[in-house]
Amino acid sequence: MATISSLGIGSGLDLTGLLDQLESAENAKLTPISQQRKSYETKISAFGLLENALDKVRDAAAALSDAGAFAGVKTSLSGDAVSLTASEETPVGNYDIAVTQRAKSSSIATLGVPDREASLGAGSVDITLGNGDSISVSVDEADSSLEDIRDAINDADGGVVASIVNDGSGTPHRLVLSSTQTGTDAEIDSVTFGAGSFGDALVLDGDTAVSAENAKLTVNGITIESQSNRVEGAIQGVTLDLDETGETTLEVTRDTAGIEKKIEAFVDAYNDFQGSLSDLTAFNSDSGVGGVLQGNSTVRGIESSLRNLVGGSLESEAFSSLDDLGFKLEIDGTLTLDEEKVEDLVANRLGELTDFFAGVDESDGFADRFESAIGQMTEEGGLLENATSGLETSIESTEQRYERVEAQIASTIERYRTQFSQLDSLIAQMNSTSTYLTQQFDALSAQLEQ
Repeated sequence: MATISSLGIGSGLDLTGLLDQLESAENAKLTPISQQRKSYETKISAFGLLENALDKVRDAAAALSDAGAFAGVKTSLSGDAVSLTASEETPVGNYDIAVTQRAKSSSIATLGVPDREASLGAGSVDITLGNGDSISVSVDEADSSLEDIRDAINDADGGVVASIVNDGSGTPHRLVLSSTQTGTDAEIDSVTFGAGSFGDALVLDGDTAVSAENAKLTVNGITIESQSNRVEGAIQGVTLDLDETGETTLEVTRDTAGIEKKIEAFVDAYNDFQGSLSDLTAFNSDSGVGGVLQGNSTVRGIESSLRNLVGGSLESEAFSSLDDLGFKLEIDGTLTLDEEKVEDLVANRLGELTDFFAGVDESDGFADRFESAIGQMTEEGGLLENATSGLETSIESTEQRYERVEAQIASTIERYRTQFSQLDSLIAQMNSTSTYLTQQFDALSAQLEQ
């Protein structure tokens, strides 16, 4: 039987071309299935865009749901005596800071020894600090060089660090002990070297003693003393780092621009969401084509919920709605903002504005409600996940249908191929018979003519 590559040889007909046309016609049955699957995929992508826009609105609302968002401050320093970090707890005001003394640590050195690696003999070192803490270190004769003693003290990690200094003399190597912390609590109060050859080799040099000192400063005339050059609590919510002695003025003001920016960010995020929503649901009268999610019930539910929140009222002593704050809900669903009114509220009624957005009690402010509502739409098990899950199920069903139709087409084409091959063989046989008969009749005619 002839194969598809030789179809038409026996009959002279273009059976291969005809089979290709039939296969193309059968494959056309797959096109609407592919288009349907693509439409589902396009809707899932559209829901993804919508979810991304909603997440941005939720983030913007979350930035207004914490009362701390309205307590931001900014600082201004004049002078180089201090640097600082301020928190939202810092009170607004002016602070005159004068640093008269920086904290420093204490230290003391021994007299020198000729060889830093030579054994000094077994012994011990006992060190007491100003706060009563003590360090006790013992070394045996085999590990009693100046370097060994230094390492043993450092390994003890008791608030004192040891080092070796070369003073260039005949016995140059001195053991230097320094407190790791500043202030009188960390003062090296006493150092005792154990008896024996160890004690004979190491002797403190009193002339090298450096006393610890506490930091001293005044804030608005109030005297403050600190064990370290990092001072916390001198000004509420502020950490001061004392860089040098001198005077500095700190001005703490409310960060009104930052608060206004958070409110504007919410409006921008909401309007971006509305823009995405419009693109995905609008009907183009010129082209007659609707948006990907036009008429979708999930989208209508989301749009309705957010509009009710934006245009609804809230039980608040000062403000009951966004309209009271200078927000206006436009016909197209977007928000416009009276920036001058918001600026005035931030400057003069910040507490009431904070209560409206963040609430007096947890989760009862406008921003809290908005954040919660969007969470129910975008979180696991929410409206968007349910919608996309249904579409994913439809895609799986469509893929199975595609495979079934594809198999049916393959079976149909194979049947056509077999039938065409049989037809080709039959016509070839008929042609052969016709040729034979023609030859016989021609031969018979020739005989009769003789």
